[in-house]
Amino acid sequence: MMRRLLLALTLLMAAAPAFAVNPDEMLADPALEARARTLSAELRCMVCQNQSIDDSNADLAKNLRLLVRERITDGDSDQQVLDYIVSRYGEFVLLKPRFSMRTLLLWGAPVLLILAGGISLVVFARKRAGKPTGSKLTAEEQERLAELLEKEAIIPPRHMTE
Repeated sequence: MMRRLLLALTLLMAAAPAFAVNPDEMLADPALEARARTLSAELRCMVCQNQSIDDSNADLAKNLRLLVRERITDGDSDQQVLDYIVSRYGEFVLLKPRFSMRTLLLWGAPVLLILAGGISLVVFARKRAGKPTGSKLTAEEQERLAELLEKEAIIPPRHMTE
């Protein structure tokens, strides 16, 4: 019974998110620490790139976490902290880029691609609908086709069908 409980706890701990924030980095005020954690979750680790600085063990991530906490304790608002970090590291440091003229293509590309695909489908469908699906044979062509089919014995001769 004890083994099962220990195994369940181990699995639970393994499934829990692993935060890289060290206890010595944490702020004493829980409200300020919560703000720091929220901001850290929005910032990309420039070394790992697919992790927030809150999840990364890289030295640069630790420095950014400390910088965020320093700016918060100095009285900066969340927006001021983010602006300061972006001014030093660029927009790429944000896990969710801001909407601006520089990121317009990034945010607009999916919409543009969907519109282009929809327009292409409409144009293709209209072109296809305008084309005749089968052309009628002239009397001469029908006669020639009947002769060829008779020759190949695919259909019985005309005098047998009449």
